[in-house]
Amino acid sequence: MSYTTQAHELLTAFYHEADQRNYSWDMKPAELETARSLLQANPLLQIAVLRVALEQPPRHDHHYSWHAQRAVQGLLSQLCKRHLPYTLEDTQVLLRMLQQDYRHYYLPSQALLRALSRPLANPEILAACRPHIEGLREAVSSYYSSADQRRQLKLIDDLLGGQQERVIPLRPDAWGKQVEPLLHEIEPQTQEHWLALLQHCAAANGSTPTNKWLAETKRYIEPLEHETCVKLLCEWIGAFCKKYDERLEEENANLLKGLAWCCMELEDEHLAAILGDAAIEGYRKLPGIGPRAPRVAGACIYALKNMPGLDGAAQLERVRLNTKQATFLKGIEAALDEAARRASMSREDMEELTVPTFELQEGCRSVFIGEASVELRVVGARVQLQWFNAAGKPCKAAPANVKRDQKQALKDLKRLSDDMVHMLTAQRERIERLPLIERTWPLTTWRKRYLEHPLVGSIARHLIWRFTDGERICTGIWHEGHLVDMHDQPLQLTDETIVTLWHPVFSTAEEVLAWREWLEQHTITQPFKQAHREVYLLTDAERNTRVYSNRFAAHILRQHQFNSLAIGRGWRNKLRLAVDDSYPPATLSLSHWGLRAEFWVEGASDNYETDVNDTGTYLYLTTDQVRFYEIDAPENYAHASGGGYISNSWRGDDTAVPLALDQVPPLVFSEVLRDIDLFVGVASVGNDPTWQDGGPEGQYRDYWQSYSFGELSATAETRKQILERLIPRLSLAQRCHIEGRFLKVHGDLRTYKIHLGSGNILMEPNDQYLCIVPGRSVGTTQDLYLPFEGDTVLAIILSKAFLLAEDTKITDPTITSQIGKRKITLS
Repeated sequence: MSYTTQAHELLTAFYHEADQRNYSWDMKPAELETARSLLQANPLLQIAVLRVALEQPPRHDHHYSWHAQRAVQGLLSQLCKRHLPYTLEDTQVLLRMLQQDYRHYYLPSQALLRALSRPLANPEILAACRPHIEGLREAVSSYYSSADQRRQLKLIDDLLGGQQERVIPLRPDAWGKQVEPLLHEIEPQTQEHWLALLQHCAAANGSTPTNKWLAETKRYIEPLEHETCVKLLCEWIGAFCKKYDERLEEENANLLKGLAWCCMELEDEHLAAILGDAAIEGYRKLPGIGPRAPRVAGACIYALKNMPGLDGAAQLERVRLNTKQATFLKGIEAALDEAARRASMSREDMEELTVPTFELQEGCRSVFIGEASVELRVVGARVQLQWFNAAGKPCKAAPANVKRDQKQALKDLKRLSDDMVHMLTAQRERIERLPLIERTWPLTTWRKRYLEHPLVGSIARHLIWRFTDGERICTGIWHEGHLVDMHDQPLQLTDETIVTLWHPVFSTAEEVLAWREWLEQHTITQPFKQAHREVYLLTDAERNTRVYSNRFAAHILRQHQFNSLAIGRGWRNKLRLAVDDSYPPATLSLSHWGLRAEFWVEGASDNYETDVNDTGTYLYLTTDQVRFYEIDAPENYAHASGGGYISNSWRGDDTAVPLALDQVPPLVFSEVLRDIDLFVGVASVGNDPTWQDGGPEGQYRDYWQSYSFGELSATAETRKQILERLIPRLSLAQRCHIEGRFLKVHGDLRTYKIHLGSGNILMEPNDQYLCIVPGRSVGTTQDLYLPFEGDTVLAIILSKAFLLAEDTKITDPTITSQIGKRKITLS
């Protein structure tokens, strides 16, 4: 009887016994009598069993149950571990069977590949089997990416002895298509080392790298020169930072994750900035999908916190300020704390000491590209570029020969400019929040970290600071090389002086007004509202309610826009779903004060089809009370659809007791209410000029009308004061004036009233509504001086005023059809 015939008989008996015994995962093949016979049989018979099992696997039908399929997997695994005398024909047959059905779950493909490595160590057998191995590799590569697949590919490549062409597991998504051409730009010798590193990175598993993986990484990085390695990492990781609204395929995500981990021991400011960008992009939420690549972002965070020096920590702070999801913010905060502990300094000190200088000198940096040069100048929170040709004459743009011959240098220049803008934005937002933590510095420390810092100085020199020396307190700003007071008199300060950022809540109205006049007189634009900052004082109504404020109740907000604004200002919030669940309010933790602020909001929906999106998330929220609690007090919860907030005392905690509003420090009260005024002012549906009909089914018509043209908020009142001082200086001064809640503009065809809160427009004589969508038809504000940056509504109001003052020149049919003017055509 042949070995093949015997193998058939033994396997049939084995399948029947496995069925009868209900073979399970915790059983071993040797517990079956037929398996014991097979394991003690002639090695040639065992090879025949392997071949027959592959050619005729057990099927889940009336012949063999799933018990038999489990059993055969265990048996084949045992046989693969044995040193069997495989012939060339055996090896070829087994490889061919693997290629045809290598994914079948009962087949221990990795164990079989290891078993075949012994006969394939013979060069003659390897040469004869190479086509089968390469075919198997192609089949494995075509399947969906997984850790198991990557391990099999590595085994196959080991079998081929490293003589095969290196293939990286790169998928053709948006990122894959960008980086694939970069391979052909690498020199052959460097390309070989880079491909080896890419293959190693593609096998990156888990949320953090293992010590073994990191040790192997050093072996792959060593052949690459430091500059070359950093350049390639910047190019490949940087390609991911381009915004595409599609998720990475899993294989590419693993490869990028590994590349990020490779940066852990490389100290480079530019590379750190690239990792920061990649983290922000990885956490970016795609509409209807979710974050684009959270695992890649997590790998970037891990690399940044472990980078040598302080460049990584600087980027962590920028990522924190640009990340909206609370889940990811928690990990970023932990990374920042760990980086600070490792550097043996406080978080605040680390944030100040890690700000890069970008080699700026007095806010400028010159870069030579070919025979031309470009000057990067920091202006506010922007970076302006001024080109000079070979003769040193200014140019409006890069010379033609630079555009033609210096493409890579231009890419590097754009990267540098973007890095500077991103860091300026992060520092501006950080500095704006300093009063809430009562941050102070000795004068010398403040000068070094703020006033004289090449980057931060461009922000600090446009702000007002408070100087305390014993009982002597004064305020000042940097002007023409000196710290001066509001009368332009130089300040006399000693080394014992303590510095803090000035806030109007601690000053008299006369002092605040004097600083506003000083800024306007010297045409200083502050990076954020400081002298013109709204101060929210306790009202009589709030004294009556005692523990809560209704100042911002009964508004309708766009939920997603509110969520982004809240998280951007440091609040914790959850998107509310139209489900049977409870949610905490929007919350701001004020750890420095031991307080917590809550803004109560609930889902707004009268119609599921129009008020809820495809993911089941409310599109709109209604607003309610603002309350303050001790920071460790139990949180309140409300049902997603409303019904009021209650304490979570039902969970076993004590009932949360709100603080009396008059017990909240004035600075904290003012800044919290200012945040909420911002949320309402930006996210309210009343700001939308297209909502004249009241939105879906007209359900918010009354609210839209009252908000669009109603009483002014504190922010709008500040806007009114600025316009009262600004308009007399404008070219349209004779056509505009403030009247109550409106900026009144006299055009040639109509008279228009622009609401100072919403920016919406009414036309006289009958208060007909005029819809102008910002960004499409709004005109220019010319080169207007504004005393601060960041008030988008103010810019929109001025743009509309300039447009409507010359209404006979308007050609946009969406506007002319409303103001009763025919479209002008040129003959």
